[in-house]
Amino acid sequence: MAKVFIDGEAGTTGLQIRERLAPRADITLVSVDAARRKDPAARAEAFAEADIAILCLPDEAAIEAVALAGDSCRIVDASTAHRVADDWVYGMAELPGQRDLIRTAQRVSNVGCYATGSISIVRPLVDAGILAPETTVVLTGVSGYSGGGKSMIAEFENGTAADHFLYATGQSHKHVPEIMKYGRLTRQPAFQPAVGNYAQGMICQLHLHRKDIGGADIARVTEALTAFYAGEQFINVVPAPARLDATVNNGTNRLDISVHGNDKAGIITVTATLDNLGKGASGCAIQNMNLMIGAPEEAGL
Repeated sequence: MAKVFIDGEAGTTGLQIRERLAPRADITLVSVDAARRKDPAARAEAFAEADIAILCLPDEAAIEAVALAGDSCRIVDASTAHRVADDWVYGMAELPGQRDLIRTAQRVSNVGCYATGSISIVRPLVDAGILAPETTVVLTGVSGYSGGGKSMIAEFENGTAADHFLYATGQSHKHVPEIMKYGRLTRQPAFQPAVGNYAQGMICQLHLHRKDIGGADIARVTEALTAFYAGEQFINVVPAPARLDATVNNGTNRLDISVHGNDKAGIITVTATLDNLGKGASGCAIQNMNLMIGAPEEAGL
């Protein structure tokens, strides 16, 4: 039975991980008393007791937690702090060869929510030779407000936030480095995220002109995506719906990919729909943890 410590279990991601792990008979949750949850000594004791710790913390706090844990347990870090670090394994199991690396890793960095959606639709096309790494890529997306943390959640729930707004307009979103590294892009993509007035759910979009992808049409793009994810249980290529619902996969670890556009007009849009707190956060962390402890990959998901 694996002992798991969720450092930061009171946060949005931590609460969802705990909720999914609590009923499992193969997991024992290691906890720190609420009054001592910021006490380094109490946390060090929890790290020492655990087989695996899942960090649901801001970046600086996650870096401190790794130092505090030392080599006492294996770690899944849900922060941005280690996502492009060479000595950490990137926790996106569906990428080629990544699942085996995760199984044996001491340190796994969980994928960002926008990065999950973006990489899932970019990487297969790069690997298939359809999308050249140096292509000027345009990515857009919209997410529920839960991905913005406590302050943004409070704005929406007390009615002071706009119903929909763009953010990170300076082209410096924190997920871009991992999108480039694991999407295998050599030129920074134009990336524009947005927030909608709903709690959970996300759509990421990759916008392409056929002239920039060697004339590949919708069928060829769909074929490449389908081949890449053949046999995967959580990522599926589905027929393009007339309307895209960002909340359709809420509460699951599913990610649905669909291909839209018009071959005659020469424009193709590839979309990924997921729960930003599921496959984009807590679900991915549990999927990685399952691989690390030798549990069925879908356990708790």
